[in-house]
Amino acid sequence: MSQQNDYLSGLNERQREAVLHTQGPLLILAGAGAGKTKTLTHRILHLINDGVAPEHILAITFTNKAAKEMRERTLHLLSAKAEAEKTDRPFMAGYPGGRSRGVPLVSTFHSLGVLILKENHAKLGLPQHFTIFDKDDAKRAVKEAMEQAGIDPKQVEPAKIQSVISKEKGRMTTPQEYERKAGQGYLALFTAPTWIRYEAILAREKALDFDDLLAKTSHLLKNDPELLKQYQDRWRYIHIDEYQDTNGVQYQIGRMLAGEKQNICVVGDIDQNIYSWRGADIQNIINFEKDFPGAKVVLLEENYRSTQTILTAANRVIAKNTMRREKNLFTKNNEGEKIGIYGGYDEADEANFVAHKAGELIKAGTTPAEIAILYRANFQSRALEEAFLAHGIPYQLLGTRFFERKEIKDILSFIQAARTEAPSALARIINVPPRGIGKVTLEKIESGKEAELSPASQSKIRDFRTFLARVKKESETMVPSALIRYILKESGLEEHLMNGDDEAEERLLNIKELAALAGKYDVLPKEEALDAFLTDAALASDQDALAEKQDGVKLMTVHSSKGLEFDYVFITGLEENLFPHKRMSEESLSQEAEEEERRLFYVALTRGRKRVFLTHASTRTVFGSKQVNIPSEFISDIDEELAEQLGEKKKHRISVFGGGFGNTDEENDAIWGGKTVYL
Repeated sequence: MSQQNDYLSGLNERQREAVLHTQGPLLILAGAGAGKTKTLTHRILHLINDGVAPEHILAITFTNKAAKEMRERTLHLLSAKAEAEKTDRPFMAGYPGGRSRGVPLVSTFHSLGVLILKENHAKLGLPQHFTIFDKDDAKRAVKEAMEQAGIDPKQVEPAKIQSVISKEKGRMTTPQEYERKAGQGYLALFTAPTWIRYEAILAREKALDFDDLLAKTSHLLKNDPELLKQYQDRWRYIHIDEYQDTNGVQYQIGRMLAGEKQNICVVGDIDQNIYSWRGADIQNIINFEKDFPGAKVVLLEENYRSTQTILTAANRVIAKNTMRREKNLFTKNNEGEKIGIYGGYDEADEANFVAHKAGELIKAGTTPAEIAILYRANFQSRALEEAFLAHGIPYQLLGTRFFERKEIKDILSFIQAARTEAPSALARIINVPPRGIGKVTLEKIESGKEAELSPASQSKIRDFRTFLARVKKESETMVPSALIRYILKESGLEEHLMNGDDEAEERLLNIKELAALAGKYDVLPKEEALDAFLTDAALASDQDALAEKQDGVKLMTVHSSKGLEFDYVFITGLEENLFPHKRMSEESLSQEAEEEERRLFYVALTRGRKRVFLTHASTRTVFGSKQVNIPSEFISDIDEELAEQLGEKKKHRISVFGGGFGNTDEENDAIWGGKTVYL
């Protein structure tokens, strides 16, 4: 093998087959831990070695974390190639800030949308530096829109309406189309008038929400063939990761960019489709060969992550699903320990076992960050947190996002207010730190009655606007980290927090951490750096909190764990109606919902490298009511030779008619006329 092709030697036969197929559509069905990122990055390198200009290559994934990993690995491969050939190294491997030559573009779907929309902002009547509403911003705007429409937020939750709007935008529905087709459904009666007003609020704020970043991109490309051709010429080789998670609008963007050449490579796993509730359509990956006739299909089944015991259990569990393509994960790793199963009396007993076992693993040398506690519903974290606190074990609860903290959003709002004059951003920071501008003053400013303010108030407003003008000017020349430090000091916020309590000190440290994080963007071209930083901040996900380097046991939902891996994984709450999850309004799960729950359990199992523990509780308090539980069917799916019961086999007495637990079983039954059962 020539030195130029040495990179192929590290691939297995199936990975090499995918890398070497460079022309026409390609579907890579990659099982969990099968090296899909390695396959994608080596395919990109192979295309470049074959003479494809790097800037003609596009790779899209779903999270900042996944894009960052792919970008860094691509950079590493290209740097090694450049060093071997004694040529200049690439500057930055495809950061989605602009049109850097000599590098592929590695981006999330949403970041790609931001890039396309900013390059064509005038066609959409948007400023180049439009604001991106995160989920909290969007929820507040929906609530405001409901109030404008005369809808009481207590009558229907804003989050429900927000969810409907999000799903409809994912289907590329406009507010007007929805109003026409919605009929007289209960939720639609509230959603239709809210959505119209919500769009007006976005326009007022010069903002787009997450779904707009894709929907407006799709509409733009669909309605402007000449523009679409420009992007098809720019990106001639398309790669889409996690294809099973694409919704309608993402599917359309991929198809349009692939164009007539159809040089599109998608990677996915039908068995890991777990996001139908947010619009992901499993049919996109199932129908790939129909959408792209003549597509080559490559199956990646060799797992590099888990023990064979974990994989055997996962294979047998997922084999019960019918909406899938047959595959069996295997590994050259060792057989591994059996899957541990523990049944607790209640959620406190279950949590105590999990914390105790995690403590044992840590004492034996496991790094806390290599232990993950997974649960189906967020409410389960309470008992687990209490147990970890009681045992003195450090933990990190995934879901508390760094970029959602008040002080972080304040700093980012200074930048947004300076660049776009967005009313919500102005309202957020006009009195940060306190400068004597109250609610009444703000209302007069918003209603155009500023002249009615006292001279003192008008002076404060002028000073504030002068400061924002300075921020805007500095944002054009300063690197992101320097701009944050400038705002912190010149706004007076630093001095205010330094003179505060312990909480204020923590807020100050968080802002300094934000400046340090922004420093990673300082190396980008000046015209790209700030936009790239703000885009990533707006699109940050739960998993990005892991970048904070907290060395604690990770607590998270199973959905949040997708794409991650840990030495030891605890899957908790494995009880019927909880996992698999069934809502109170459902008599039984549909086949589609049942199979998605099984896929979710499969995802949870395959996060583990060395060992997996399954736990459940005989009783659990849910919404203030104690429930008696049956162990999940998923536990019975684990064959006996693969598992072992942990802890003392306990019998927990439950008197069906509520007998006193201080008596014997016979006494309870005689007194209450009931029956005592053992769980």
